[in-house]
Amino acid sequence: MATQLSFDLPSKTALGREDFFVSPANALAVAMISATSWPGNKLVLSGPAGSGKTHLAHVWAAETGGRIVQASALRYDEVPDLARAPVAVEDVPVIATDAEQQKTLFHLHNLILAEGHALLMTGRAAPKLWQLPLADLQSRVEGAHHVALEAPDDALLGAVLAKLFTDRQLNPGPDVIAYLVKHMDRSFEAAAQVVEQLDNIALTEKRDITRALAVRLLNTEPEQSDVRN
Repeated sequence: MATQLSFDLPSKTALGREDFFVSPANALAVAMISATSWPGNKLVLSGPAGSGKTHLAHVWAAETGGRIVQASALRYDEVPDLARAPVAVEDVPVIATDAEQQKTLFHLHNLILAEGHALLMTGRAAPKLWQLPLADLQSRVEGAHHVALEAPDDALLGAVLAKLFTDRQLNPGPDVIAYLVKHMDRSFEAAAQVVEQLDNIALTEKRDITRALAVRLLNTEPEQSDVRN
């Protein structure tokens, strides 16, 4: 499977299965999203910002005919309609300070399972850390099967960077990505920031994105080959 990972950036982001890069850091999560059923018909998918939760939610929704909704956008009167199909509720921990939203999600949780459909919930941390004040909701969240997207390995981080550049219609040389993988902070958020910064610098200075530019951005010691670029 030729694959890459997507991020929520101000550009056109591809969210198909063929665009998702599979590595040991996310293989278990991909397998669970692809499963025909989950224990109790519900799953929690966790991972840091930009790790692919939204991408996998879209893959799952496309394959199951499901719908995707932000936890903060849930409306109580819309729950019966939502519960007619599988549903992915994103960023559940953000409603920890909203009692009404928690009641709405609790109602959706119960109704959608009663209707025999699947419920996918996402958040950055493990569900036991979501600390939802509505105890009945928190217990049901913790009762869901949980799978986490792990920190990126070299292959995944390289694919993330390639995808981020592609989404911005940028085509840096392979030496740029190799250099970034070796020297940047190893996180998905850092990858998004680095690509955005390189894009901005290249636009401002009307130049290509080169290894030398990456060296400059990361404030690392340039090698002789960089000086000639």
